Amino acid sequence: MSEFPDKAVIAGVDGMASSLTAVRWAAAEAQRRRVELWLVHAFDKDSLEYPQPLPTRDELADMARMRGQRLLRQAREVAREAEPSVEVQLILRYEKPAQALLAMSEDAGLLVLGPEEIRPLGRMLVGSVSIGLAAHAKCPVAVVRPRVAEEQPPSEGAVVVGIDGTRTSEAALALAFEEASWRRAPLVAVHTWDHAFLSALFEEARWTLNAREIEERESEVLAERLAGWQEKYPDVAVERVVTRGRPADELLHHADRAQLLVVGSRGRGGVAGMLLGSTSQHLLSYALCPVIVARSPEEGKP
Repeated sequence: MSEFPDKAVIAGVDGMASSLTAVRWAAAEAQRRRVELWLVHAFDKDSLEYPQPLPTRDELADMARMRGQRLLRQAREVAREAEPSVEVQLILRYEKPAQALLAMSEDAGLLVLGPEEIRPLGRMLVGSVSIGLAAHAKCPVAVVRPRVAEEQPPSEGAVVVGIDGTRTSEAALALAFEEASWRRAPLVAVHTWDHAFLSALFEEARWTLNAREIEERESEVLAERLAGWQEKYPDVAVERVVTRGRPADELLHHADRAQLLVVGSRGRGGVAGMLLGSTSQHLLSYALCPVIVARSPEEGKP
């Protein structure tokens, strides 16, 4: 039985090529989950301004509505081409895109976005809307990008998950096993450790930090985290990676060859009140495969 409710996959549509790439990916995800795909376009008609008396604000709103309907129809064709059997719903909302998608995330199983801008070196970086939704949405958020010089995101390779022992990484682990099982892909579970501060203290006191003992203990932690999940998903082959270093660097290294990277919204040592940690933000911007930011059930509760 799935760990996740049978809720629709939502994809934002904004007219950019990256959003159509996300729509294709979202259609395949909806097919794997056997749920509906909701395509959403939103614009805030109250914010439409033009310095001349014509066209009027109402006329501008009509033009924006017609454009939105056209973009949604185009996105539906893209989704049907990718996955003909997926049921597609078109939704046009009259509010700011981030507000619309945030509200709809209450009833979604996954929110799928394309990166909002392109930066030098061919990397497509996320903007404030994606970062904000990854931080505040009530469901997992996927940001979909192809590799450099490729049109579509990778469809082969492992599912990679970052594990640090927090509740959000437990949510990421649950989602990663589900995704690996759906995709019939291996799972690479990455656990990093870097006791730089302890090393500095030991050096101050002229003690020696036993790196081998620490690595053995961290390996035990990873094994404990994986034990129940491996029993639940015997079809998923798991590779365990325990390494010393910065989590973002290690995960990026493995993501280069992966088809999906799953992370928690905040890692170990995250600042209270920071809804999206620095590691997750870095991975959203630089990973060369789609990234899903998982959310624990406790997140967002008072």
